[in-house]
Amino acid sequence: MNRLERLLRPRSIAVIGGGAFGTNVVKQCLKMGFAGDIWPVHPSKTEVEGVKAYKTVAELPGAPDAAFIGVNRHLTIEMVTALREKGAGGAVCFASGFRETGAYDAEGEGLQQALLEAAGDLPIIGPNCYGLINYANGALLWPDQHGGIRLAEGATGAAIITQSSNIAINMTMQARGLPVSYIMTAGNQAQTGLSEMALGLIEDSRVSVLGLHIEAFDKVDGFERLAARARELKKPIVAMKIGRSEQARAGTVSHTASLAGSDAASDAFLKRLGIARVNSIPSFLEALKLLHAHGPLGGYRLSSMSCSGGEASVMADSAEGRKVGFPVLSDEHRARVKATLGPLVAVANPLDYHTFIWNNEPAMTATFGAMVSGGFDLNILVLDFPRRDRCSDVDWWTTLNAFESGLKAHGAKGAVLASLPENLPEDYAPGLMARGMVPLYGIAEALDAAEAAAMIGVAWRNSSPLEGEVPAKRAVGVISEGTARTWSTAAATPPGPSGRPSDPLKGEGTLDEAAAKSLLAEAGVLVPAGRRAASVDEAIAAADSLGYPVALKAMGVAHKSEAGAVKLNLRDAASVGEAAEVLLPLGSGLYVERMVQGGVAELIVGFTRDPLFGPVMTLGSGGVLVELLKDSATLLLPASRAEIEMALRGLKLFPLLDGFRGRPKADLDAAVGAIEKLAGFVLAHAGEIEELDVNPLIVCAEGAWVADALMVASLASPSPLRGGSIGGADRGGVASVATNRL
Repeated sequence: MNRLERLLRPRSIAVIGGGAFGTNVVKQCLKMGFAGDIWPVHPSKTEVEGVKAYKTVAELPGAPDAAFIGVNRHLTIEMVTALREKGAGGAVCFASGFRETGAYDAEGEGLQQALLEAAGDLPIIGPNCYGLINYANGALLWPDQHGGIRLAEGATGAAIITQSSNIAINMTMQARGLPVSYIMTAGNQAQTGLSEMALGLIEDSRVSVLGLHIEAFDKVDGFERLAARARELKKPIVAMKIGRSEQARAGTVSHTASLAGSDAASDAFLKRLGIARVNSIPSFLEALKLLHAHGPLGGYRLSSMSCSGGEASVMADSAEGRKVGFPVLSDEHRARVKATLGPLVAVANPLDYHTFIWNNEPAMTATFGAMVSGGFDLNILVLDFPRRDRCSDVDWWTTLNAFESGLKAHGAKGAVLASLPENLPEDYAPGLMARGMVPLYGIAEALDAAEAAAMIGVAWRNSSPLEGEVPAKRAVGVISEGTARTWSTAAATPPGPSGRPSDPLKGEGTLDEAAAKSLLAEAGVLVPAGRRAASVDEAIAAADSLGYPVALKAMGVAHKSEAGAVKLNLRDAASVGEAAEVLLPLGSGLYVERMVQGGVAELIVGFTRDPLFGPVMTLGSGGVLVELLKDSATLLLPASRAEIEMALRGLKLFPLLDGFRGRPKADLDAAVGAIEKLAGFVLAHAGEIEELDVNPLIVCAEGAWVADALMVASLASPSPLRGGSIGGADRGGVASVATNRL
């Protein structure tokens, strides 16, 4: 039996605390018709809401399956001890003032530790949470009012877990027709994390879909187990993960971290697990409703029908830039639809079927049937109802009857979409869903929901990494905790607040770039030939030997382009000499490198260490405009060749790689291969590399070359990435390579 089974689906509930909160728990259980035992606990009261009360936990007639503890934080610990000794199934700890008050609060930290010791193997939810509502059994460990209704016998609904009690209350008040089986709050997750709660809920046969409002992941492996089990049970998961604007690595010296950060890693993690992510509460609820009614969609192809050209245009515009869209009808399909409509109707998708056939059920059935016969993943009927207090909506049901008939004739999935949420009464929703037409509220929210359902459907259809070796290999938690630190070949620079030199752009903390490129070359990545030079004459001699054109760079300078420490396309000895005179004073020496010629496009390939997910790779448009364009994709390592290629194809830059407007096509296989080798290098040195930033990787018609790289080794990194083999130092550092392209 699941560890949380008794707590989530109790037959007896103890309610500790006779104040307003405890009283409300008893009241709400009675109101919902809970059929089990309710045992209030209070030292002086003889009854609560007409239910017999007991003075202590020890006096209860049995071991309660679940308990709500609504007393202060100090007394909470005493009650948890008593419940554990009684053999209770679990408890909700309502009180605040534990670790959530912050690490600076020694008392809160101490109380949380005491709470965990008191609980032992007794499951506890919280502290600092409202608890849970089981709408299937009418069991509430909930100290406030709520807007939900009991789930009908044999029915299913969404289970929702949120880390915000107030958001949970608000969600119970939704008037969108979403059936709910559970609402649960997580609190500060002192003992029981979000993923364990979710695993407990998803096993219930009355749960059709799971929604998670996530502030932070509790365990990577816990979410991996949850996603695997959800797929086995065919129960999709939707997440609303907050924190998109967070910068996880402020002050970093690499470009990559400014694009990646922990939110990008979270996004990549959820995608890998097949968990859809949405960014607003309305979209969250609409996605749950669509998945509850129809399950995951087979793809991103939608149809839309409305009796207004304006609505059709709004639908088309709203899909702009999204993965979901309205594909153009084939000639044959257009002809089928056209045959059901008058000559003045322009047939397209989205379709404006006009009002010529309004309230003519046979004609509308023929049109809707012809439209949905195209094998779309979801068919949408845009239909706002008139106000019932002032108008009649009798004719609207003719349209719904025709839409239902058209869907059933072709085994198609359908949704009725109200452009304004108030224009589709909540009491219509259950009947519409029963007829195969899920009610959706709001155009943007409906398309968000369709995108989420399609993302899950596509992920489930593809082979799951959870079934293979990827999670087992992922290097989570294996990276050294040593602080990354830069250093100079001349002398170490005192670190700033981040643990790195305060001004790396001026060159302090750079390692020998030739050694860095040598390491990447050993990994099988193409690197241009280059040589060190300590003087103007040596630079000219190196250029003559390498062959023109060349690039000349000042070593010991990070981001050389921004610092003016690189000169490109030098075609003769005179230009090399002039450039060397300028660059020598800027760094710790010179580096001469053969120019990469015939570049088609430039990519950034960056790697950072996320404290939760381990090595994270960012791919994107490279060069000096990397932060401005913000055209990037993030993958967790290890990443398959297919994942890398898919990420590249999703970039705005990809048309350049694919021969934009008659230009040469880039060597995509070489680009993917280079990225694979870079990722393999990072995984092979997972405990040694803090960051690796290749910007740009120049992709040519043949081959892909590392033209600029920045490497940050961990303070504790062993050879060969420690300074001992790269520049004579015994601590971690940065290896920097300047841009080299033509």
